[in-house]
Amino acid sequence: MSEKRGHTTTATIQASLKKRYARERRFQWYGRLAVLTGFIFLFVLLFDIIIKGSPAFVQHYIKVDIDLSAEQLGIGSLASSDEIAQADYEGVIKSSLRAMFPEVSDRKEKKQLYRLISIGAQYSLRDRVLKNPSLIGTTQEVWLRAHAEAGSYLKGQVAADLPESDRKVKDHQIVWLDTLQAEGRTESRFNTSFFTSGDSREPEMAGIKAALYGSFYTMLVTFFLAFPIGVMAAVYLEEFAARNRLTDLIEININNLAAVPSIVFGLLGLAVFINFFGLPRSAPLVGGIVLSLMTLPTIIITSRAAIQSVSPSIREAALGVGASKLQTVFHHVLPVAMPGILTGSIIGMAQALGESAPLLMIGMVAFIMDAPSGVTDPSTVLPIQIFLWADSPERGFTEKTSAAIMVLMAFLILMNGLAVFLRKRFELK
Repeated sequence: MSEKRGHTTTATIQASLKKRYARERRFQWYGRLAVLTGFIFLFVLLFDIIIKGSPAFVQHYIKVDIDLSAEQLGIGSLASSDEIAQADYEGVIKSSLRAMFPEVSDRKEKKQLYRLISIGAQYSLRDRVLKNPSLIGTTQEVWLRAHAEAGSYLKGQVAADLPESDRKVKDHQIVWLDTLQAEGRTESRFNTSFFTSGDSREPEMAGIKAALYGSFYTMLVTFFLAFPIGVMAAVYLEEFAARNRLTDLIEININNLAAVPSIVFGLLGLAVFINFFGLPRSAPLVGGIVLSLMTLPTIIITSRAAIQSVSPSIREAALGVGASKLQTVFHHVLPVAMPGILTGSIIGMAQALGESAPLLMIGMVAFIMDAPSGVTDPSTVLPIQIFLWADSPERGFTEKTSAAIMVLMAFLILMNGLAVFLRKRFELK
């Protein structure tokens, strides 16, 4: 009887173990499936951004025979630099295009012909003549930047078999562009102006230079405010502050501030720093202060966690050989905790780099063409530039938006890589 009962108990335990192991295996597969799903979504997102953004790094140019005679430019033979700068370069380009396609006579067709060339081409031609006035009186083969719509066709983004009403590149423009391609008068180049130009109403002329400078100055202010204040606050709270109701209240508020929506910090910056203190609107100085307030809780929390992870034996050894509390903290505890502190700080800075909501509230959504030269000049930042371009209807801005996202993601990856590098370096020391 006892043998039968023991056999039944063993069978029951084995059945229970089989069910337990089966549940564990299913749970592991669920975890693998979740990780795989996350990687698939991430890959699809990155692939879509790269596919849409990569054409923005290519710019097409059209070679035009430009008649730079003084008569065509509308200036005298002994014109001054000011007169040369004010010459009719737009008219010169238009007349050169008409000479290349003499069959174009209708007014509507002429407008379509002129639209093959970017509006900024006249300024690049002006700069070229100003740099070398001896070009006046000659005919030059000049590579002029193509308009965004013409460039989209040359990049293969416009299907010629679509009805004319469904595309911005018209039938006549397609014929002219095909003719220019057949004659070897079109060329694709790396779009350096994407990095060297500011924002523009024309997609082919728009760049991220002003946004890059604005992001740099804003992050500079954020770092020099948030990092020292955050680390010192963490050191004081962890090593020197007495454990009482006041410090408990401070810790609770720091943890709560880390969960406050970022737009609230933007409202604070608008109400206090701009309206009350009168700081310049749409400036990296105000943006940096706002982002430093938003980043402070993250830096304090991660710094405290890094300080807590330092072995108590290090403190005891330093105190045992006669070091003061201050010497123990700054000569022994902080160097050991620095990898974690730097990692948390850089991650907090990376989060601030991608923020747009608080900066919208302080006016950094303005249209900025020139790069700022300091922290008080009007500027914008990369996330805001992406927001502005995403709201534009032109196809050229769609690829510029994705390209700017790629640049922003590259900076974020670089900052996270820097955090890993610094952590490993300090750990080795």
